[in-house]
Amino acid sequence: MASRWWRRWAWLAVLVIGVGLYVLVLATLIATQNINFVPSMILLGAVIIPATFLTFAQGRSGRWQVPGTTIGLTAFLGGVIGVVAAGWLEYDTLRRLGTVPMVLVGLIEESAKLLVPIVVLVVFRRRLSPSDGLVIGVASGMGFAALETMGYAFTALISSNGNIGDVEQTLFVRALTSPAAHPAWTGLTAGALFALAAAPGARALLVFAGTFVGAVTLHALWDSIGSEVAYVVLSVVSLTWLMIVLRRYRTFSAAHSVAGGAAHPAAGGAAHPVA
Repeated sequence: MASRWWRRWAWLAVLVIGVGLYVLVLATLIATQNINFVPSMILLGAVIIPATFLTFAQGRSGRWQVPGTTIGLTAFLGGVIGVVAAGWLEYDTLRRLGTVPMVLVGLIEESAKLLVPIVVLVVFRRRLSPSDGLVIGVASGMGFAALETMGYAFTALISSNGNIGDVEQTLFVRALTSPAAHPAWTGLTAGALFALAAAPGARALLVFAGTFVGAVTLHALWDSIGSEVAYVVLSVVSLTWLMIVLRRYRTFSAAHSVAGGAAHPAAGGAAHPVA
């Protein structure tokens, strides 16, 4: 019971400790004027909220069968491979078309973020449930969001001639919006993909296709609209959708696990926010 309670509320510890470390680094940077602390500030500012959201989703995913090392590698590799793949594809599209429509940006990035979850699905095919897939997707989206935020923060630092206030603003805005963007969208699509693997069929295929199209649409709208009200609406839609799906996956029958057999026991526990 204690371990279940800790798992459910561990996100609070991640948030409090992470924010505390960020404030400590920021205060040291301001007091000493030592620019060596800038990379640490950017790293913490980009990672804390996505990591908190990942811990929150994992703690509410029901039975859990994915090792922590797999989640960590998914976040790291999903972020790096996703950013690099999306960067090359967007660059190639820009060279061919002269511009990259936002719908193509959404399509490219949502596809790139699924690369590592697909590998995880293949490797752990006999063990994983749709709720596991959702959390794996959130991890991949988290890595992507964190690296992208670091890039925007670095750009803000350079373009403002070293103005730390601009960097803070970029980190703050993207931190507030990050859970409703890349982590949520990739979590939804990866969850639907794992559900399709768990119970193949026309209906599951349509659900996955519809989820992917929905994620691409939300992504394109997010990148196209500059209104704060629109960001709030899109955030509510994305997070509500994710919470509904996460709740449904928690009740997913053991008979519909990816193995297609008996249940397995749980194995323990820049102010513009472009996505």
